[in-house]
Amino acid sequence: MQSSRLPTNLILNLALLQVVIIALANYTVQFTNTFFGYHYSYGMFIFPAAIVATDLTIRLSGQANARIIVAIAFVPAILISAWLADWRIGLASGFAYFFGQLLDILVFHHIRERSLAWWPAPLVSTFVANVIDTYTFYFTAFFRSSNSFMAANWIEIATIDLCFKVVVCTVLFLPFYGILLYRLQTRLIRP
Repeated sequence: MQSSRLPTNLILNLALLQVVIIALANYTVQFTNTFFGYHYSYGMFIFPAAIVATDLTIRLSGQANARIIVAIAFVPAILISAWLADWRIGLASGFAYFFGQLLDILVFHHIRERSLAWWPAPLVSTFVANVIDTYTFYFTAFFRSSNSFMAANWIEIATIDLCFKVVVCTVLFLPFYGILLYRLQTRLIRP
């Protein structure tokens, strides 16, 4: 179901969706809590939606369009995140987003070309992208940062965030992705 370049307004709307998701995730990453003795941030509840949006874009319109959307969202995501949180979180988020999403696109496309089933590509690419994005973000944002709590606990928080994201992506977002993919494909195929 790959097409050529998407209409400009759709590309801009998809990029805006990415920016909103990233900004919300970066604002909420500043707020932490504890669950059964493990520290986590609230940003982990929001960011997986960016990967689902990218995977659907790749599936429906190809990796070139997904790369364009990531490139457009990159700078505004950094600036808005820096404004909502701080400059270090903004930069960390931008670079983690950029590298994580480009890796997601590459892995997704690679697996999609080799599998007839709809689910292996989003499952594996989401896992790989979340690993890269999560540890890149937390290291860059909080390693030796002025936030003493986050500087001391970033590895634990990143690991808990990653585990949560993997579970949420597998249990909630993958089925949601499948349903949304089916509906979008049905709508796009209808005359």
